[in-house]
Amino acid sequence: MKLPQRGRSAAAILDELDAMQADDVDWKSGRAFSLAYYPGPDAYALGSEACARFQSSNGLNTAAFPSLRRMQADVVAMMADLLHGGAEAAGFMTSGGTESILLAVKAARGRGRERGIEAPEMVLPTSAHAAFEKAAAYFGVKAVRVPVRDDFRADPRAMADAVTPDTVLLVGSAPQYPQGVVDPIADIAAIALERGVSCHVDACMGGVTLPMLERLGHPIPPFDLRVPGVTSISVDLHKYGYAAKGASVLLHRNKELRKHQTFVTDNWLGGLYGSSGILGTKSGGPIAGAWAVMTYLGEDGYLRLTREARAATEALLAGLRAIPGLRVLAEPDATLLSFTCDDPSLDAFAIGDALGKRGWVVDQQKPPPSLHGTVNAVHGKVIPEFLATLREVVDEQRGRGATAAQQAYGTVE
Repeated sequence: MKLPQRGRSAAAILDELDAMQADDVDWKSGRAFSLAYYPGPDAYALGSEACARFQSSNGLNTAAFPSLRRMQADVVAMMADLLHGGAEAAGFMTSGGTESILLAVKAARGRGRERGIEAPEMVLPTSAHAAFEKAAAYFGVKAVRVPVRDDFRADPRAMADAVTPDTVLLVGSAPQYPQGVVDPIADIAAIALERGVSCHVDACMGGVTLPMLERLGHPIPPFDLRVPGVTSISVDLHKYGYAAKGASVLLHRNKELRKHQTFVTDNWLGGLYGSSGILGTKSGGPIAGAWAVMTYLGEDGYLRLTREARAATEALLAGLRAIPGLRVLAEPDATLLSFTCDDPSLDAFAIGDALGKRGWVVDQQKPPPSLHGTVNAVHGKVIPEFLATLREVVDEQRGRGATAAQQAYGTVE
């Protein structure tokens, strides 16, 4: 496509956008068990309006946009309180979980450099998010992967054995994405504290949900800044915070640890330049959107959404266990789960493809070959329909021996 010689009308452009979107998954109706999260029309409309009002404001320079400084500080403070950071906790908003993880690894590398480590390593379970591999590639930190236990949780003893004098970071997840279980964070952090290295908790999926589940009476293992040895924690607000895309928080135990996240230089002709993250220019839209949704929902709103999401998760679990040939891989601690096929005539990826043709999006992952569901509040009303479709697909494919290649979670196209 070439740049049009003459501009088109706004109405025509919006019509075309609607037409292009027609083939996208209907995530607001709960047909995507991945990628998108819907709090309902009221909170969604408010977040969209807040984003629109600040979309061209630039978080690179909050002296020019003090509104963004205030909203970012408020969001970080709310998350620090929720995650028991205390008055010393410090952090910034980022564009998402990947940027938060990248910056957590960068910060650990910087702390390691103060100890004279020139070939840094991080020790992490095989369940830790792929973004840590991206961080390893970007920042020259060797990723030392350690097998998980039979329950898919990190193995602290094996992680301790993998620590070397060059280790700068230990990683745990709350919960980890593939099977939805919370790693033994207290044990991992204790190793980090004993060895004098950083410990990051990837709570991008659980940073809002787990505190709310705890308030609702669910037994949640300690995972946040209450745990001695945890030096940083990441939370995605555009997931279970139900904010617009582009909103995450990276919290550090204190400002001394946070300093390794930031970048400052005056080695150019433009004067002093500083940024809190990987981005330079940073739209104020996601900052305002997160602030608006969080203050609109409040604790009671998040408790309601979490209760609904957990109830939908339990209904999905019960339904999966009632379908012969399917097996849930682990009892989820929050609202993520995965299931595989025990019947050798069934193929998880072929089932996933068949669901996709019927308008349902579930992630495909391995090992082992399995399907993954990220359940949020909107799914409560569609679980019966999804289970009926899944049972139909399984019955159609049972005995046929159909197979399929795994569909990628992300893309480079």
